[in-house]
Amino acid sequence: MELRAKNLREYPITYTLRIRTHDLDVEGPKTVTRTLAPNQTAQVMVISKNKNNDGDYNYSFDWTVGDKDAVHDDDHLYSLPYSGGKSYRVVQGYGSRFSHTGLEEFAIDFDMPVGTPVHAARAGIVARIEESHSRGCWEDGCGEYANFIIILHNDGTTGEYYHLKKNGALVSVGDSVAQGSKIGYSGNTGHTTMPHLHFAVYRATDWGNTQSIPVRFRSADGIIDRPRRGARHQAQ
Repeated sequence: MELRAKNLREYPITYTLRIRTHDLDVEGPKTVTRTLAPNQTAQVMVISKNKNNDGDYNYSFDWTVGDKDAVHDDDHLYSLPYSGGKSYRVVQGYGSRFSHTGLEEFAIDFDMPVGTPVHAARAGIVARIEESHSRGCWEDGCGEYANFIIILHNDGTTGEYYHLKKNGALVSVGDSVAQGSKIGYSGNTGHTTMPHLHFAVYRATDWGNTQSIPVRFRSADGIIDRPRRGARHQAQ
């Protein structure tokens, strides 16, 4: 018996699948993490009987947008994700100990009033949108209430904009957006203690997770290599 995976999306996805078997043999590893191109179908694993009686199996999986082998262009300069001429205080920069550690090490939080226009930091294709929520909180499980826009870049990484206001997206899935174009409005939804915009660039990893990537920004004050807590940077 063959297990196959099919990507029904118009963008690459990275999935992890784990299988547990009883009286069955599996060719190769029982846990796999792979990237599927848009609309691609591929074999995941082959399962066969190891005894005369019938065996059984169950599986678990998760997925996320993007390519686990994406090679980021570290020379690319991103725009600050807000309107030209504006500046907002960085409340968490790279490596902030409050919550920007591990997978979120290279994320940035901007102190931003609800309803502030959010702009694309890099060109790409809109892959996912959530804008139905109105709740912001800090308890376990609050993350599920976050509104967001995820933009797929041409190198397989994603730019992700979180905590947007309800019905705050100005783009639709599949739209092509230019760097600097207005895509939505900031808010205070999801796992949050105050209105702000969470922005980061990510590479897909396993089990639906993403790893943030350090990027550089172009501002009216020059190039920003490492955004730090308390700084204010004016967008061009």
